[in-house]
Amino acid sequence: MTLQSTAPPAGARPPVTLTMAAALNAAIQDSMRDDPTVVLFGEDVGPLGGVFRVTDGLYAEFGETRVSDSPLAESGIVGTAIGMAIYGLRPVVEMQFDAFSYPAFEQIVSHLAKMRNRTRGRISLPIVIRIPYAGDIGGVEHHSDSSEAYWTATPGLTVVSPSNPADAYSMLREAIASDDPVIFMEPKSRYWVKEALSLPVQTAPMNTAVVLREGTDVTLIAYGPTVKTALATAELATAEGLSIEVIDLRSLAPFDDATVGASLRKTSRAAVVHEAAQFGGYGAEVAARLTERNFFHLAAPILRITGFDIPYPSPKLEEYFLPTPDRILAALGTWEWS
Repeated sequence: MTLQSTAPPAGARPPVTLTMAAALNAAIQDSMRDDPTVVLFGEDVGPLGGVFRVTDGLYAEFGETRVSDSPLAESGIVGTAIGMAIYGLRPVVEMQFDAFSYPAFEQIVSHLAKMRNRTRGRISLPIVIRIPYAGDIGGVEHHSDSSEAYWTATPGLTVVSPSNPADAYSMLREAIASDDPVIFMEPKSRYWVKEALSLPVQTAPMNTAVVLREGTDVTLIAYGPTVKTALATAELATAEGLSIEVIDLRSLAPFDDATVGASLRKTSRAAVVHEAAQFGGYGAEVAARLTERNFFHLAAPILRITGFDIPYPSPKLEEYFLPTPDRILAALGTWEWS
């Protein structure tokens, strides 16, 4: 079972408190310093520094040849990145907001995900598509969505989501170094979470899940924005005598069967938490996959605590849509406990 570690490597810089946004910025900056083929572009990522200031200062350091603003055309952004990658560059592109990525859907699904397979390995596309996603920030329509199931259902894409600054830095460095395309999903509600880090920090490998809190009664599976909700639930559950193990998936595709399966076989019960709607959501695949591989270890059906099966609501209704510790505990209470 993988336990999270944020031990700094040899030669790390003195500790500094960073937000997740700042950690992502540092990861891009260090990658660009180390590799001249890494380029950055997207809407307002240049002098403005991005709407969440993740790219702040990078234009000033690297100039317009490596950091450039793009037109408001997501399909063009990804199509251009594909061409650049074919000719030897490593583009890091930003979709600005989750629902803004949909115009690029055809480029991502038809070309980005399939190019290596289509060319029998002769062409790789080392592209990172950064997508700020999910809600809990009071965003208006098209500015809060959870699109992860679209990307995880597309073979050929690696899909990851950090939940803390240390993982944000380490996983983005690894994503940029990857020779295959990575959909890097950044939970908007976590951009301002702070952590003291000695950069460059290296956490668990990008494609692995980690156990953030050990428990014996239930495995609570979360990722990105719902990790904090899962940890809060585990804390509340102790008052009711319930021991909850919390897993941060980190990698949605590929899925870490070893870590999650080992936890489920220990606790015999599991629940998945995500903000996206339940029907056809990512949690359905997690529940099915774990059931197929661990059926005889289960004491109860695997539960899904999610957003409701409606379009993402307006800011005034957001608090009723998002999973909460109370909703999770209520769902766990529907099991028969012996």
